[in-house]
Amino acid sequence: MSNTIRKVKTSDLELKDRLVSIQRVTKVTKGGRTFSFSAIVVVGNEDGIAGHGLGKANEVTTAIAKGIEDAKKNLIKIPIVNGTIPHEQIAKYGGAKVFIKPASYGTGVKAGGAMRAVLESVGVKNVLAKSKGSSNPHNLVKATFAALLELRDAFAVAQHRGISMYKVFNG
Repeated sequence: MSNTIRKVKTSDLELKDRLVSIQRVTKVTKGGRTFSFSAIVVVGNEDGIAGHGLGKANEVTTAIAKGIEDAKKNLIKIPIVNGTIPHEQIAKYGGAKVFIKPASYGTGVKAGGAMRAVLESVGVKNVLAKSKGSSNPHNLVKATFAALLELRDAFAVAQHRGISMYKVFNG
């Protein structure tokens, strides 16, 4: 099932950025090696809005700044219910597979590395997450966002089916 991407305006948002990964890349020319940096950044307001971006530059700080600007252009809205996600979800991007599952109050964010940065930026407080396959941070971030984009809350389900919220829960 493919959802439409829920774009968000960047004005009036208090966004926090998290650096997921920074890498030094090398371009070999006949004059020698040229080093530059690539940075993956996740930004979010910790209340259901987040985005990710990639920045590349000759200096670390410039690469991070470019990544933040790119992330601000790709913000999406994620449904959060009582500090967790509405239902479990599986997604794949490249070789990275992710599984996210709602958790009860007090569990915390049980996720590793790149997934943790994404889930904390979104504002999920209690969730269980597992990554399988590739641990490439680029693909993990994109797979996590793909899983979060597939999430639907009860209101969206009712609207999609054309029925009331009462009928969604009571048949």
